[in-house]
Amino acid sequence: MKDAWRQFAAEFIGTFALVFIGGGAIITAPGLTGQDAVLNIALAHGLILGLLISATIHISGGHLNPAVTAGLVVTRRIEPIRAVVYWIAQLFGATVAAYALKALYPHNVALATRLGGQTISNDVSLGQAIILEAIATFFLVFVVFGTVVDKRAHKLGGLLVGLTLTAAILAIGPLTGGSLNPARSLGPAIVSGVFEGQAAYWVGPLAGGMAAALLYDRLFLARDSSSTDAVRAID
Repeated sequence: MKDAWRQFAAEFIGTFALVFIGGGAIITAPGLTGQDAVLNIALAHGLILGLLISATIHISGGHLNPAVTAGLVVTRRIEPIRAVVYWIAQLFGATVAAYALKALYPHNVALATRLGGQTISNDVSLGQAIILEAIATFFLVFVVFGTVVDKRAHKLGGLLVGLTLTAAILAIGPLTGGSLNPARSLGPAIVSGVFEGQAAYWVGPLAGGMAAALLYDRLFLARDSSSTDAVRAID
């Protein structure tokens, strides 16, 4: 039970930090223009994710994302009941962070940016947004497995996962907001009351994350399935 509370707290704090720092960057982005705003947002998200994964990986595995947790569930690297604890912590952390943004940032600007929530561009359809989010999350979870789960990898997993999120936001941020994380999108939506595009931010990341997890697990770790030497437990 003690471990469960520690893991809950780690996932809560990590996801809170991601939404608070990332959302803060989005709220202040209107002061920038064009690519400067996108770069600022991408770096804020990538840096804080990398740092918080590194800080929580020895406690909860540093998931901080329901899509990552789902990937570990389908590959049987975390028990479903523990995954539920993680999902609750992640969604709770994201929601509390959104409330903090609403209370602490200038009211009009915070609401105008939906408390750091994501939006889908008029240039893409919902179907395209789902696919974009799925592809980007596929890369994110693939890197999680390749740099964190696989023990043969260099021990820079947190930093590399954060850089992957940075790259993804630079690539698809102007089109979908570059969520790659259902909790990151739902928390601000709950507090702002704007749920537009939530299908893209749930279906895409969950599908992409589970596909990446299964592919890496079956193709790149298959020959080591009888040994624990090639797999790092991150639950």
